[in-house]
Amino acid sequence: MANVQSLDPTASPLDYYGWELRRQREAHGLKQGQLGDIIFCTGSLVGQIETTKKVPTRDFSERVDAALGTDGLFSRLIGLVLRSQLPTWFQPYAEMEAKAAYISTYQAQLVYGLLQTEEYARAVLATGMPDDLEGLLAARMERQRILERERPPLAWVVLDEAVLHRPIGGHAVMRRQLARLLEFAGHRWMHVQVLPNEAGAHASLAGSFTAMRFDDDPDIIYTEDVISGHMTANPETIREAALRYARLQAAALSVEDSAELIIRVMEERYGDCSQPEEHPVA
Repeated sequence: MANVQSLDPTASPLDYYGWELRRQREAHGLKQGQLGDIIFCTGSLVGQIETTKKVPTRDFSERVDAALGTDGLFSRLIGLVLRSQLPTWFQPYAEMEAKAAYISTYQAQLVYGLLQTEEYARAVLATGMPDDLEGLLAARMERQRILERERPPLAWVVLDEAVLHRPIGGHAVMRRQLARLLEFAGHRWMHVQVLPNEAGAHASLAGSFTAMRFDDDPDIIYTEDVISGHMTANPETIREAALRYARLQAAALSVEDSAELIIRVMEERYGDCSQPEEHPVA
């Protein structure tokens, strides 16, 4: 077992969080079990977080702040901690996504990450057999907090119809995921369109991509391959992506017709929730 005193608080956001939690707890004269009793968890969990064996959650952080009177310290730290749990190659994208004023994305395989339900995201992430599925899941859910801002980014999402039919996690999970998409019908900041199968050959057969626009930074195009992600601010690439996205939107169903299609798929394909659920093992 790692000794918390041996942790270097400058090594990572998670190390600093654990070091600071131990320091604050001891400053209040509490043992791990006593703090656990106050915040309704086990002393073992407190110890695991202090020694970086477990990644804390936002709920845990808010309860620690309330219990120790730390003026939101751990609630502020948790965003940094969770972002650090993302794959190293993905972290720069997550940082830019959090600053974007406008996002436009075409997704050919999966529901866009900001719109995924927790159970859908869990099933997706489990396919990569990660060492810490819970940490990755918490980090993905944390990304979605940008949608809760008073002024979130304006986002246009075009989903290939195949995304609706691919049964990630089982019928009940998909039904709830499609219901989540319908929550954005008529939304002020988030717009979802579906590119129907009938569109045939289209402007992005090569795959998914995301464009981000900022108030003070150059536009960026982001793409992924099997093992990593790529961002570029090359003006020619930006122009080409903008043209392709305009063509995708023109070929896609309207927001209203997209919602009708989502409803139809939800009822016809996922209406029978007696189907067995998938339980992927990481």
